[in-house]
Amino acid sequence: MSGNLRCVIVAVDGSEESMKALRWALDNIKLRLPPPDAEAGSFIILHVQSPPSIATGLNPGAIPFGADLEVPAFAAAIEAHQRRITEAIFDHALKICSDKNVKVKTEVVIGDSKEKICEAVENLHADLLVMGSRAFGPIKRMFLGSVSNYCANHAQCPVMIVKDTA
Repeated sequence: MSGNLRCVIVAVDGSEESMKALRWALDNIKLRLPPPDAEAGSFIILHVQSPPSIATGLNPGAIPFGADLEVPAFAAAIEAHQRRITEAIFDHALKICSDKNVKVKTEVVIGDSKEKICEAVENLHADLLVMGSRAFGPIKRMFLGSVSNYCANHAQCPVMIVKDTA
């Protein structure tokens, strides 16, 4: 692909499909070479963490007859667990990049994956978004939605969806 790309975002979620998309991007995309007075192009590995309430799928419950209080230890434990997950995902992704001798930047955002990926594309002025596809069947896709489909229709740049060839 073109050597005129300044910013390529690769969205990773820890799935093997997202890591295959990362490998594909590193093998097939050429970034802009640095002119004397400007910055070279960059790959940005983006991970979206779910908000703690979504990540747990549950709530410790309301305090009866009391105010709407949050349980700090519960929220802190969830946030710490999500940080460990993100670190493991980035460790794996950065190992792939290191093996291919490519330097990358990392970015973490918190929220709904499809919306936050599209926001990051806009905020980082991406020239291309690369992501994997889990290839959910029609029933799962109907209930869970498709992040790659949403991004293909809403991102403010071209989107490359790398499908599993197996």
